[in-house]
Amino acid sequence: MPHLYSVAVFVTDLDRALLFYRDHLGLPLLRQGSFGAEFLEGETRLGVHPAVHADAKALVGRHTGLTFHVEDLLDYCERLHQRGVTFVAEPTQQGFGIMAMVADPDGNVFALWEDKVE
Repeated sequence: MPHLYSVAVFVTDLDRALLFYRDHLGLPLLRQGSFGAEFLEGETRLGVHPAVHADAKALVGRHTGLTFHVEDLLDYCERLHQRGVTFVAEPTQQGFGIMAMVADPDGNVFALWEDKVE
């Protein structure tokens, strides 16, 4: 049966992206090479790839539609602020939990979510 292996995000500067995803977000780096880098442990991975071709370049700097589940989201967001991460939307209590939106250096946007309902 097929299963989702990875999702791809395209960037213009792989070294800068490594700093963001590995050091700022704290995602585990599984491997890297000329293809880019692969993050996250488990069945589904995040592939970060250099935007070399025109089709990939068109996908840089957009809302990715990806959501990361984060325990203790408010603490995590405070650490991200200290690391200089760009917030598109600050953590806000929603009916489904707390959500924030961050952008990588290329403007790729991700949601951060904790299923904490007050």
